[in-house]
Amino acid sequence: MFRATLKSLLARKVRLLLSGLAVVLGVMFVSGAFVLTDTLGRSFDAVFADAYQGVDVNVAAKPKVAVGESEGEQVAAPVPAATLEKVRAVPGVAEATGVVATDGARLIGSDGKVVTSFGPPQLGENWQGESDLLKLREGREPRADDEIVVNAALAKAAKVKVGDRVGVLTLAPKKVFTLVGVFGYSGDRDSVGGVNEVAFTTPVAQQLMLGQRDVFNNITVKAAAGVTDSALRDDVARAVGGDYEVKTGKQVSADASAGLKEGLSFFNKILLGFAAVALLVGTFLILNTFSIIVAQRTRELALMRAIGASGRQIIGSVVLEAVMVGLIASVLGLAAGIGVGALLAYLFGKLAGGLALSSLGVPAAAVIGAFGVGLVITVVAALLPALRASRIPPIAAMQDVATPDRPLTKVTVAGAVVTAIGAVLLFLGLDGHAGDNTLATILAGVLFAFIGVALLTPLISRPVVSLLGAIFAWSVPGRLGRLNSGRNPRRTAITAAALMVGIALVTGVTVILDSAKGSISKVAADTIKAELVISGAQSGPRPPSFDPAVLEKAAAIPGVQIVDGEYGDMATVNGTRTFVGASSDVAALERIFGAKATAGDISRLGPDQILVSSDTAKSRNVSVGSQLTVQLSRGEPKTYTVSGIYESSQVTNPVMLPAQAAKDFAIPQPIQGFVQLAPGARVDDVQPQVKSLLADSPEVSVADRDAFIKQQTSQLDTPLRMIQILLALAIVIAVLGIINTLALSVLERTRELGLLRAIGLRRAQTMRMITVEAVVISIFGALLGVTVGTGLGAAVVRALKDEGITDLVLPWGQMGLFLGLAAIIGVIAAVLPAVRAARINVLNAIAHD
Repeated sequence: MFRATLKSLLARKVRLLLSGLAVVLGVMFVSGAFVLTDTLGRSFDAVFADAYQGVDVNVAAKPKVAVGESEGEQVAAPVPAATLEKVRAVPGVAEATGVVATDGARLIGSDGKVVTSFGPPQLGENWQGESDLLKLREGREPRADDEIVVNAALAKAAKVKVGDRVGVLTLAPKKVFTLVGVFGYSGDRDSVGGVNEVAFTTPVAQQLMLGQRDVFNNITVKAAAGVTDSALRDDVARAVGGDYEVKTGKQVSADASAGLKEGLSFFNKILLGFAAVALLVGTFLILNTFSIIVAQRTRELALMRAIGASGRQIIGSVVLEAVMVGLIASVLGLAAGIGVGALLAYLFGKLAGGLALSSLGVPAAAVIGAFGVGLVITVVAALLPALRASRIPPIAAMQDVATPDRPLTKVTVAGAVVTAIGAVLLFLGLDGHAGDNTLATILAGVLFAFIGVALLTPLISRPVVSLLGAIFAWSVPGRLGRLNSGRNPRRTAITAAALMVGIALVTGVTVILDSAKGSISKVAADTIKAELVISGAQSGPRPPSFDPAVLEKAAAIPGVQIVDGEYGDMATVNGTRTFVGASSDVAALERIFGAKATAGDISRLGPDQILVSSDTAKSRNVSVGSQLTVQLSRGEPKTYTVSGIYESSQVTNPVMLPAQAAKDFAIPQPIQGFVQLAPGARVDDVQPQVKSLLADSPEVSVADRDAFIKQQTSQLDTPLRMIQILLALAIVIAVLGIINTLALSVLERTRELGLLRAIGLRRAQTMRMITVEAVVISIFGALLGVTVGTGLGAAVVRALKDEGITDLVLPWGQMGLFLGLAAIIGVIAAVLPAVRAARINVLNAIAHD
């Protein structure tokens, strides 16, 4: 039986490997994700080990407001110079150095544009001299207040050289410095981890990066001979008190690396999610392949039963074929995954500014995941065909049998039940009834919904396929293709379901993001009463900002009625983290953003007063006259009195502070400006004048309201494109499924095709018949995908109504494009099977058994 199975496998190796290719692609994502995260994780470890080389103990003040990765930048609390003297006085301290190193020093390049960074910070530092790690390559150290040095990576990116006068943006507006030196790192590296660095003299670094003199970000300590790191850490901690975090250099390095790995784990989950999609689609393909092969081998399997093979042996035979396919696919997928992981790590390193990569790692999780997933998916997909094969009666070997269509009752009932389960799970997840398991519940609901729809598809395939095929029924090949595509509803349904998954996901995501863009655009257009907006595109955790002096100068331009600068920060309000805002002109809350007072006065705001939205007031049980204690990123806690409550909206902050409070924000500069014109003033007259005021703020620009809204919503286009590109893999696998189904179908119908050729069907007509069959199946799958995706997207949009996504926007153009692409996919998928069908030898085909 084993030898017979191997011979059967070798006889069908091409078609089985074709189905196994779907598993290869899925396994590639799984193993590639683990290879990528392992390689980058060890690279981050090496980067921070270098960065904290020579640091035995590190002292840092506890941050005043804890900020999550997705909420913005963590602002370090300042360490006073007096604390540095305390540390130096601790027995066992050989050397203690005050360090200023904060993200936010943006160099203006030779082209007048700010050098940007997609990931690594742009540090502003105090120059601490050369070391074993860091050496000056050109020039000298900074000595005067208007001198800086930069690392070689930043000098190359900005195209600046020693002696140039360059602009730098910090907490302060643009200031011009003389570049007096360029430094690099050991190992001929231009940077550590792609970080851009600007080093000032210590007093200037303190003022520009921390906002005050005689303070530091942290203190690095070197231990005296014979003193252990842990012992010195404990001694220093006792000396400085509980307001500080005191760690060994190894601890700080590990914590910094762990923070980046946490963000990397999110990316890992995304790749694994797309792997799951690819494997789900691959399951349909493998199930269909084995079903067709079992149907083709009916007489062969019946003959084996007749000569003594048991049903269990027949099941084992089919499962063994699946195991062999799974093993081969897992090996190929693992190899491809290692290559993809290495490529992605290389690209990540380049995008991160030249991250030095460690050696390529293949962790055990990649190998176990590859073989575990590859084998399980293939065997599970082959189980139903295997059970079907075991039920073939021995008498089938004695006659020319055709596999009759089985009733669709059981599969329809099963599909209805599974779909209902999926709908319930989606309702629980989207309506917030799943608690901490919301994401898992939604994903399970989507999975059950796809499987349920796939089970229901045979019920609707025959009438829908017949209707679609009517478009091509004007010729004999068209009528034959139409009939062929509907003759086996189960096979057509499984093939179409594979395409449905990919298109449904793309359609669903497009519906959600287009609805979000439409809702944001509508709210902004209906609410913002400003003709011009000053803003910039945010490419990292730090939003672009501009000089507050621009606001006063813009207000003096003829034709300008109101100018408002908006500030933002993450703060704690009565101990709870909340996003807060401040406005340079609080009257703009009503006059520009259309806010309506529900209690108190919102037209003015004293230095000790605060405004809150109605939702915030309700959730915190506060009213006019209530006291709220606010801790900002900088400064000390301050108590404010609620003087007004305004109706919540999508364009207003939950809490508004007086403009004076912005000096203690993480970014004490306006991040957006709104200019309302007087009646009769023209945008074309005022906009150039405002633009000229922004010459020293190259991160931002001024645009009319419609262009601003488009700029803000366009940020959703990038994730949409990434998702569409990754989900294209599922569509590629579905195309393989159509090719495989048609190729096997051509083999199955060899005798039928021979007879058609014998009675006059020409080669070109044969090819058109196969092509019509493929196009109908493709369009059917795309139609299913568009319908299911629209339904899922609409459900998510409905669930997000309270989050501000109120308008359902259906991407009719893209949905039409998907249907058009489906027809093209069908034509492409039909090429090889159609050519093979056309080349069939008529006499041999008629005699084919």
